[in-house]
Amino acid sequence: MIKRIWNGYTTPDNADAYERLLDSFVFPGIEARKIPGYRSIELLQRVSGDEVQFTTVMSFDSLDNIIAFQGADYEAAYVPEEARKILKRWDLRSTHHQVLQTRIYG
Repeated sequence: MIKRIWNGYTTPDNADAYERLLDSFVFPGIEARKIPGYRSIELLQRVSGDEVQFTTVMSFDSLDNIIAFQGADYEAAYVPEEARKILKRWDLRSTHHQVLQTRIYG
């Protein structure tokens, strides 16, 4: 399992609009592509000073599946134009991490 991690930042005033955009447009668009090996996406949020950080964590079976999603330059961020209009700034590159262990308690 590979986790693809990316961060985008917005103002507190735009945070709800950005979350709605992800829920109604961005995430369904990713799911509609039916990418083999794509397993899930998680959305994390953190308020930090005058901005709100959104972190997405996508799960894929392999790096080949991520390349199928993003192309040969698989570290390039996937930021649709609609999201760029709401975000204040974003990571230009995603990071990729191999899952070594998962422990679930209770």
